[in-house]
Amino acid sequence: MAAARTSLFKRVVIAVPYLWLAALFLVPFLIVFKISVSNIATAIPPYTPTFGDPSTWLESLGQLTLDNYRWIVDDALYINAYVSSLIIAGISTFLALLIGYPLAYGMARAPLGLRPLLVMLVILPFWTSFLIRVYAWIGILKPEGLLNQFLLFLGVIDTPLIITNTHTAIYIGIVYSYLPFMVLPIYASLEKMDDTLLEAAADLGSTPARAFWRITFPLSLPGVLAGCFLVFIPAVGEFVIPDLLGGSRTLMIGKTLWLEFFNNRDWPVSSAVAIVLLLLLVVPIMIFQRVQARQENAA
Repeated sequence: MAAARTSLFKRVVIAVPYLWLAALFLVPFLIVFKISVSNIATAIPPYTPTFGDPSTWLESLGQLTLDNYRWIVDDALYINAYVSSLIIAGISTFLALLIGYPLAYGMARAPLGLRPLLVMLVILPFWTSFLIRVYAWIGILKPEGLLNQFLLFLGVIDTPLIITNTHTAIYIGIVYSYLPFMVLPIYASLEKMDDTLLEAAADLGSTPARAFWRITFPLSLPGVLAGCFLVFIPAVGEFVIPDLLGGSRTLMIGKTLWLEFFNNRDWPVSSAVAIVLLLLLVVPIMIFQRVQARQENAA
């Protein structure tokens, strides 16, 4: 009897995350996919069929179409938006790694009593609204902003720099906003590392630089990969930062999706754009995880 209760408890515990994923990921995904294969209509909601009457479901299935996906492939705007988003997100992720890794390394090497304070300082920006933080960068980067005024005061520049409405401003905004997502996983990996490995390497004559590349960095790779995923994935679909810091000429898929959904009210096309974006992000991650699992099993 006790064994049966234990088995039932284990199944319930395992079922909870699956039910959570089904309710918050699978069901919304199916709804969006259904809209993506529908037709635009002047109605509320602005697409057909809506599957309102169960007696007409079979007839409604015949109205589903893949024309929205063909439209995305044929229109260069969407292809360019996907490519531009991937490039901007990739560069932003690389910059976040360059800044975040030394920061996480310094936190992991700090005295034990100081580490909780450093972690809190990394998390502290999240206590402020994301939108307010992005608006703050407008005040810093604009021609008459704090950065230009400070550089003019120091005599570093003679005329204000044009940073807003450029890709540079987008990189700054994304790196600043998502830097904690890069720092914390790397810090977690470095903080768990056994320091005696570095001591052994030093005893064997290894230089600090060689010990870092042969021991520290390989052991921190899980945190590096996790941080890169946590920065890259939301950066690809980012809308607020490109819209406020990049200006109207910025081409990113999140902004294109927003325009299709709200300005054009073309829910089927915008849903197809979202589905393709999801597949571009999820499928490579699933393949990578499967390859990594095979390598771990082989080892």
